[in-house]
Amino acid sequence: MTLRLGYGTNGLTDLRLDDALGLLADLGYDGVGLTLDHMHLDPMAPDLAARTGRVAARLQELGLGVTVETGARYVLDPRRKHGPSLLDPDPEARAARTALLVRAVDVAAQLGAHAVHCFSGITPPDTAPDTAWERLTGALAPVLDAAERAGVPLAIEPEPGHLLADLAGFHHLRALCGDPAPLGLTLDIGHCQCLEPAPPVDCVRAAAPWLRHVQIEDMRRGVHEHLPFGDGEIDFPPVLAALDALGDDGYTGLTVVELPRHSHAGPELARNCLDFLNKHRPPSH
Repeated sequence: MTLRLGYGTNGLTDLRLDDALGLLADLGYDGVGLTLDHMHLDPMAPDLAARTGRVAARLQELGLGVTVETGARYVLDPRRKHGPSLLDPDPEARAARTALLVRAVDVAAQLGAHAVHCFSGITPPDTAPDTAWERLTGALAPVLDAAERAGVPLAIEPEPGHLLADLAGFHHLRALCGDPAPLGLTLDIGHCQCLEPAPPVDCVRAAAPWLRHVQIEDMRRGVHEHLPFGDGEIDFPPVLAALDALGDDGYTGLTVVELPRHSHAGPELARNCLDFLNKHRPPSH
């Protein structure tokens, strides 16, 4: 099967990282979306390389693939959610986010991850769109250079409410940057249901050439709320079939369940989600 399933550690924050990885391996997941955060491989704490080496050994021992995710809410600023962003008016603040993403690329290379995920951030008040896009491209340039050196693609995620909110925004960024080889896409299936003009199954097919990472959960139209499978409006069998077919386009990365507000029930949800996905995925080839 080309559909490789993972679960995000941002939905397992009540577990130690070692326990979370062991849980996912025992349940039968193929990999993990590892969000670098204060409780899970803190990117700001000392001895990062040594700690990353221990996680790499654990992943290899368990046979888990990995993608590195960078959506931790307060890892840089304990008082501003997702702050500072790549769009911050202060150049030094933008540089702090850029430095974190470069560090994430280094971690990903050491872990053998298939991609590093990121997002643009929300446009600050009184900021013209052209200015916001200029900040984004400038802040991403060192990250893309690091990704190229490391051989790990950067997979930017369209996020509702952000400057880069949809697939059209991704293609706009790609054009502004000159279509650099390391720049890829994270496709969130719930976000497609939330705001894309096309249904999620069509979004999967349209995104295939640039796809480097996939996140999945249920969602309702017009409401950005990550929901367990069955609690939203997505028709999953055709979506999972389209994701499975991505192997024909060369996608070998993970499809990671993202339920960051359900960590209190993480172990049970991880089991239920895998059961749901296995029930609705295409039959084995």
